[in-house]
Amino acid sequence: MTEQQTESGIVLPSYTRENAEIDPPLDFAGYRSTEFRHPKNPLVLMPQMLTEVTGPVLGESRLGPLDYDLTRQHEEMPLGQRIEVSGRVLDSDGRPVPNTLVECWQANASGRYRHEVDDWPAPLDPNFTGVGRCFTDSDGNYRFVTIKPGAYPWKNHHNAWRPAHIHFSLFGRAFTQRLVTQMYFPDDPLFSEDPIFNSPRDPKVRERMISRHDWGTTEDHWQLGYKWDIVLRGPDAVAFEEPHA
Repeated sequence: MTEQQTESGIVLPSYTRENAEIDPPLDFAGYRSTEFRHPKNPLVLMPQMLTEVTGPVLGESRLGPLDYDLTRQHEEMPLGQRIEVSGRVLDSDGRPVPNTLVECWQANASGRYRHEVDDWPAPLDPNFTGVGRCFTDSDGNYRFVTIKPGAYPWKNHHNAWRPAHIHFSLFGRAFTQRLVTQMYFPDDPLFSEDPIFNSPRDPKVRERMISRHDWGTTEDHWQLGYKWDIVLRGPDAVAFEEPHA
């Protein structure tokens, strides 16, 4: 994302494809559904105007006290291995990005989403919705408490299974400034067979989508900790889904 200033001094956000060498291609041969949904004509980047920057405001008052803790949003604890996922949201030069909305969603410990189209025969957990959100603090830190998601099958090819992962969404100054990516867990044996994980061209980019185990946030008899920093731009950026897809 970049910014442009109008004659009246208003700063308007706009998108550029500055991460073209990092983000996966819109049409990736191993990921079957991209064949049907990727644009067939060259993209036209439309600058965002005043209506976008004066749209819905995502203030801290809209967050509930347990939105960051996916294990305490129901009457009882969900099934599965409790984990904490935390890190920092950073810009291209390493500066923290404060007060930005971070959302996450994921499958439960059995690898099933609470969604009407997810009907494979894995149990739903009545105490786990799988959705959380928080704001970064002044140093760009975010934190979620959740359970480790399970792998799940999908219909991309025969015997296709997705590695355990958590989806992340980040909002900028405006509601239309949104980046979406996925975080994976170390040493997953399904990495080599997953076309979504392998869609970024550069192996180093794929490595940046993998979290690391963190003893600092691991608690005895309680939870495992994982660290994952989200770099928005520059050579160390995390791979994001193309906003125009």
